[in-house]
Amino acid sequence: MSDNPTPSTAGGDYTERLRTLESARWKQALDVQRPYRWNMRRLALGRTLEVGCGIGRVLSFLDDGVGVDHNTESIAVARERGYTAWTTDEWPTCPDAVPASFDSLVLAHVLEHVDEPTGDAIINEYLPFMKPAARLVLICPQERGYDSDATHVRFLDLADLNATARRAGFTPTRTSSFPFPRAAGRAFIYNESVMVAAR
Repeated sequence: MSDNPTPSTAGGDYTERLRTLESARWKQALDVQRPYRWNMRRLALGRTLEVGCGIGRVLSFLDDGVGVDHNTESIAVARERGYTAWTTDEWPTCPDAVPASFDSLVLAHVLEHVDEPTGDAIINEYLPFMKPAARLVLICPQERGYDSDATHVRFLDLADLNATARRAGFTPTRTSSFPFPRAAGRAFIYNESVMVAAR
């Protein structure tokens, strides 16, 4: 048995990691989030539920978003920033948990932290809150980004994201490597695989 337990995304250490990464001076000076913000907004997702919202990076890209996360400290930070966000324990009884009330479901940098059955279960848990014609957006890191976080347990490429969507009852309509072509994912830490699917 290993003396080093697998790192978790549930505690304050992970929240602090997210804050530290986000607050790097060079990132602030260059507004590195601009292309990611543009990419998300051009999807015109409508009222969006983001599962695994962390401290609110993607929520900041959404015009009408609600977040949920299992990390209570991350949710506290998201709320401090003015976002509507709930812990997974709060979600079932919160005022935003209204059946068939969301246009889109987003999981950005979530599935790589869990095994396939757990990932599928997370998506299925929130499907009752989606409208009949809702869209599903899945975003995962590519190789360099995957290797950068010790809490990652499963690498997913676009084929994996497509399969995940189909298991949840969605049909993939758009896949892309962003912001650079797929080959850049081996060197550029922030290259992402993005899949959009419709019911």
